[in-house]
Amino acid sequence: PRNPAELPPRRTCINTHMLSTRVRAVAFAVLLPHGSCFALKRPRGRASIHMQVGGAFPSAERWKQHLLSEPPPAETPAVPVLVLQQEEYADWLAAQSDERQAYLAAAGLSTFKDDKLVLLPEKRWAFLTKNASSLFAFSSLPSRLPTDATYALESSLPLPPTAALSWGLGCYSFDACKGSLTRKRNEGAPPKFASLVVPGACDATDTATALSGTFLCRDLINAPAADMGPAELESATRSLAAACGASVSTVEGEALLQGYPQIHAVGRAAADARQPRLIDLTWGEEGAPKVTLVGKGVCFDTGGLDIKPASAMLTMKKDMGGAAHVLGLASMVMRAKLPVRLRVLVAAVENSISGDAFRPGDVLVARNGKTTEIGNTDAEGRLVLADALVEACAEQPELVVDCATLTGAGRVALGTDVPALFCNDAGVDVAEQLVAASASEQDQVWRLPLWPGYREQIDSKVADLKNIGAGPYGGAITAALYLNEFVEAPEDGADGGPDEAAETAQPPPWLHLDMMAYNTGSKPGRPEGGEAMGMRALYRLIERRWGSAAK
Repeated sequence: PRNPAELPPRRTCINTHMLSTRVRAVAFAVLLPHGSCFALKRPRGRASIHMQVGGAFPSAERWKQHLLSEPPPAETPAVPVLVLQQEEYADWLAAQSDERQAYLAAAGLSTFKDDKLVLLPEKRWAFLTKNASSLFAFSSLPSRLPTDATYALESSLPLPPTAALSWGLGCYSFDACKGSLTRKRNEGAPPKFASLVVPGACDATDTATALSGTFLCRDLINAPAADMGPAELESATRSLAAACGASVSTVEGEALLQGYPQIHAVGRAAADARQPRLIDLTWGEEGAPKVTLVGKGVCFDTGGLDIKPASAMLTMKKDMGGAAHVLGLASMVMRAKLPVRLRVLVAAVENSISGDAFRPGDVLVARNGKTTEIGNTDAEGRLVLADALVEACAEQPELVVDCATLTGAGRVALGTDVPALFCNDAGVDVAEQLVAASASEQDQVWRLPLWPGYREQIDSKVADLKNIGAGPYGGAITAALYLNEFVEAPEDGADGGPDEAAETAQPPPWLHLDMMAYNTGSKPGRPEGGEAMGMRALYRLIERRWGSAAK
């Protein structure tokens, strides 16, 4: 006001949307004449969506209500589900009575038909499947069978050890953002999914480990970006650590700028509440084999100043899918108490647009001193991973694994379901073991070459490196080659001093997974949305390589 003396003695507020972000961040008041107070008022913050709908995000162990370790009480026995595989169906059908055969013929089952479910006259179900050992063979049943009963699988052939996992994967849905309309519709309704008594052929502990890790990974990816920024990703990491006895630290602000400058550069344009950070989780005995996981945690990717088109930006909440994978994998390792010294590094940023955003043509300096010319701000994931990989190698771990939704080129090469796997020379044997584990776990990854012939494409005329290749081809390979520049032995890594270290220290075995982390459509056990890809295979690799915990 021009004349503050004319103000009545009361508190007057202004809307700080008209002020700069930095001024808004400071709370202060100015005393005026006549005892009045002229105060700056923060605009109302955005409440998280799960607070608005009246609850927190669901537990990653919510599958437990649908997989029972003990049969139900005798007064409400489990309903049998007879599993009939293609190889046995003709003989089974021929052994049935004429009335039963006529009944099945009327149901269209005079010949075998895959994935058919029919209620038999004696009030038990028959389920036809071409291959019961397929990971998703039973994933449709939790939503197809009446959900007010508990079921037990029966079969003349041995049931596969994956049957319970298959059922549990079919019990996933992400309903955290459903509001009052959905709650009213569901009042008094039966459960969403049917329950199963875990078959004796299944390892209940192994199933629980896989399902909890998968549900956590999917939930983190499916959360709206406004509710899963760098701070919320840190909070999720701390919650996991608290549940498993791990420790967490973060590097932010000036320390991040000085120590991890590329992570800072990518994330600095975000709002004050969504500033970048490096999240560092550690767990396990000091003397155990060191395994370090690195996750790309780009919580939303606009593309930066090289902005994405709207169609490409629509699913960019999933660009922290690499971070979700390493946290899901960490959950599995810690809950199974595998005898390793686990470290998880998550480079958590939001690639936003503002006057402070990094630009095409800028030159960034990484944690190891290498410089990168920015050819495209939408190739930001490799920049944040580079700093984290330098730190990952500092402890000379037995294995470094990074997971990232890194390139569209990887999807062009292998489609959306199969992550591309790259490795350095030290990691060839481990990569072969991972490919074998992925086949046995039905969690496929496929190895692509870290082809040195394309290395020249990421040379820069003004810096050490460029963050993009020379053209539209081989983009997944050039991205992996860029990351390989930051997988190196630490300068002081040997016992005999710097000179000996330079001569004898070698980079650790390194695996890089470039993945989609998202189902573009729905199938049984694989609903549209966030998906764990290659995670169970990685867990099995670690378990087989370093052994399971002593019982």
